Amino acid sequence: MLKLWLATLTVLMLNFSFGCTINKTSNEEGTLVLVANGEDFVRQGLLSKDGWKIDFNHVHVTLANVKAYQTNAPFSPNQDEAINATDTVVLLDASKTVDLAAAKVIVVQRLPAPAGIYNALSWQLSNPLILDGRAEKDGKTIDFMLELNPELKYICGEYVGEERKGILKANGEAEVEITLHFDHIFGDGNMAAQESINTESLGFQPIADLGSNGTLKVDMFTLKQKLRQSHYQTLSSAIEALGHVGEGHCQVQ
Repeated sequence: MLKLWLATLTVLMLNFSFGCTINKTSNEEGTLVLVANGEDFVRQGLLSKDGWKIDFNHVHVTLANVKAYQTNAPFSPNQDEAINATDTVVLLDASKTVDLAAAKVIVVQRLPAPAGIYNALSWQLSNPLILDGRAEKDGKTIDFMLELNPELKYICGEYVGEERKGILKANGEAEVEITLHFDHIFGDGNMAAQESINTESLGFQPIADLGSNGTLKVDMFTLKQKLRQSHYQTLSSAIEALGHVGEGHCQVQ
C-alpha cells in the first residue's frame, strides 16, 4: 500500500513539474523584428523588359495593419482561406511610410513577442506608394515620379529564402519580412521574353510615352486616363503582385 501511495505521489509530482515547465516556456519572450525589403531591383536598379535601365532615388511605401502569426499547421495562402493562429502579434497598427531605397533591409518595428515559430503574416499596402527615379534607354533620359495608390491587404505564409526567418527563441531576436518585387511592374530584361515575369508585367515604355522634355510625374488617376485600358489593367494586376515574403507568394484579400 505504501509503495502504491509513493508511486502515485511520484507521478503527481512529475505531472506538476512538467506542467510548470510548459507554463514557463509559453510565457518566454524574445524580440520580433518587422523588416521591409525592396531587393536589389530597388537598391541597384533594374533593366525593364523593354530595355529601360531604371535607377531609383526613393521608393516610399506605406505599410499598415501588420500581424505575425504562429500556426500549428503551416498556412498556405494558395489553399487556406483563413489563418488559424495559436499566437498573434500586432507588429504595426497605424500606417508607417519607409524608403526601401535607403538601405538593404529597413527595420519597420521591433516588439517583444512570445517565443515560437511565426509562419504567417498579414499586412496592408496603402497609399502613398511613390517611385522616384531615372530611366535611360538609347541615349534618352527620363526623370520620373510615379504616385500609385494601392489599398491592398495581403495574407502570406512562411518566409521563403536562403535562410529561415520567424523562428523566435526565448530572449532571442527573429525577423519577419515584407518583400516587394518591383520587377512585377517593369519586368526583367535579363530574362527571356516568354518568362511570366515579362509576359505579366507592364514594362516601362508605356509609362515613358507619357513623359515630356525628359520628365514625367503621374499619379494613378492620370495613368488610368492616359494608358491603354489593357496596359492599365496589367499595371493594376502587377501592383497587386508586389507583395511577397522573400520569394514566398501572398494572396490579396
